[in-house]
Amino acid sequence: MSSTETAEDVEDPVGYFIEDLRYHGKTGRTRESYERVLRRFETFLDDGTVPSTATHRDCMAFVHSLRGDVTESTVATYAAYLHRFYGYMTEVGVFDGNPMTLVMEEMDETIDKDPARRDVSIPRMRSFVAGITHPLHRALVCTLLKTGMRVGELCNLDLRDLAISDPELEAAYSMGTRPALADRPNSLYVTPHATVGEELNGEVRTASNKRKRETVIPVDDELRAVLKRWLAIRPDAPSPAEPLFVGTSEGWGERLDPQAVRHVVERYAREAGWYRTGGGAGENVTPHYFRHFFTTHLRDRTGDRGVVKYLRGDVADDVIDTYTHNWGDRVREIYETNVYRLFG
Repeated sequence: MSSTETAEDVEDPVGYFIEDLRYHGKTGRTRESYERVLRRFETFLDDGTVPSTATHRDCMAFVHSLRGDVTESTVATYAAYLHRFYGYMTEVGVFDGNPMTLVMEEMDETIDKDPARRDVSIPRMRSFVAGITHPLHRALVCTLLKTGMRVGELCNLDLRDLAISDPELEAAYSMGTRPALADRPNSLYVTPHATVGEELNGEVRTASNKRKRETVIPVDDELRAVLKRWLAIRPDAPSPAEPLFVGTSEGWGERLDPQAVRHVVERYAREAGWYRTGGGAGENVTPHYFRHFFTTHLRDRTGDRGVVKYLRGDVADDVIDTYTHNWGDRVREIYETNVYRLFG
């Protein structure tokens, strides 16, 4: 089929999409999952409405209809399938637009809004951080709290992903060599390209990054000081990738994996009474909780959904393009003005 075809030329858009998934090497099980959801969406639509003419309200109604029938995580998965379908069909020119874009933005906006989730105030979080004296452990927790990144993204950071303006560090380490950091001192770069089992920067990775696009996150004075203290004692790493965070006990000098970071956080959360065996995600403080904490507090302080979504890595290129071309300075200004202080 020609890439210039329109919806009128394609009798079965779902079948067209599923066939292209096969061409792209997706497994039969994956194709079946997509088709089951997309056919359910077709059946849901009112008489006379087809996927090519469905509006964002049709899509919202479909997502709403799923609630109570399947779990919230399954609702999110089904919505992602529909979003992928519309995004692809729009990209190849069969559909005119993606009505799921707005739906997904609104779903992202409600993420981590569970009213049953533990509510930790900024003063209490400051006390929590103050109780962490080990330079590595404090660096791990503060990086998660100050950036909102996922634990896998934290573990995948290399020295080349960190640019800090400090003569002592610059003399000791080759840092911040990513081109994206060339004109952005005091920043962290998070790649969307790290995948479990695949080599990146000379090392096979044990965690995946789930970003939709590369992200440059400002490093404020507090995080800069914490990272400098960690780098002062960081063991030499055998990996040519030069991981930022490596082990200081078991696995000396080896890149930390997500499970190791979770154990560190759990240890301090238990001491604070913020973690118990058998506790749910809403009760226990984990690395993901820090992502929730970052999102909630920065969103409330800035009122700028776009900047927070960018920092979280939730925004694709087409959304970023709606903001200023001077995006890096915009992010830094908003971030440094509004990010919470962890040390008083």
